[in-house]
Amino acid sequence: MPNDFNQQIIDEFRANSGRVGGPFEGARLILLTTTGARSGAPHTTPVGYLPDGEERVLVIASAGGGPKHPDWYHNLLADPLATVEDGVFTYQARAVVLAGAERDEIFARAVAADPGWAAYQAKTTRVIPVVALHQVAGGPPEAAS
Repeated sequence: MPNDFNQQIIDEFRANSGRVGGPFEGARLILLTTTGARSGAPHTTPVGYLPDGEERVLVIASAGGGPKHPDWYHNLLADPLATVEDGVFTYQARAVVLAGAERDEIFARAVAADPGWAAYQAKTTRVIPVVALHQVAGGPPEAAS
C-alpha cells in the first residue's frame, strides 16, 4: 500500500489524466506498478521519467538521494515486468537497468533537463540507477480509465 503522500498523488494523477498539482505540478510523472519482491503484491509508485523516443521511457531510482535504492527498483530486479500509466494509456513494460556509458550518458541528460538529479546524486554514495521501461508488444495500450 502506498504511503498517504504517494496515494494522494496517485489519486490525483488518475482523476486528472496524469496531471497533478503541488510540488509535482508540471513535472513528468508516470505511475509504475511493480510486483513486490517479497510479498508478490502489486505496488504502485509515482515516479518522474524522461521520454526517450517511442521505444522506451527512462526512470531514475534516486530515492531522493537516500542511502538505499527505492523499493520499486528492487521489485523490478526481482520481476522486470511492470505496468506503466502515463495519464492517457496504461501498458505493460519490461524494465532494463542501464549500465556503463549508456547509464552515464542518460543520467547526464537527466541532469541537464533537471539539476535536481545531480543534487540527489551528491547526497548519496551509491550510484543512482537508471532504468529503461520498454513497452511489451502484444497490442495497443489500453486507454486509462
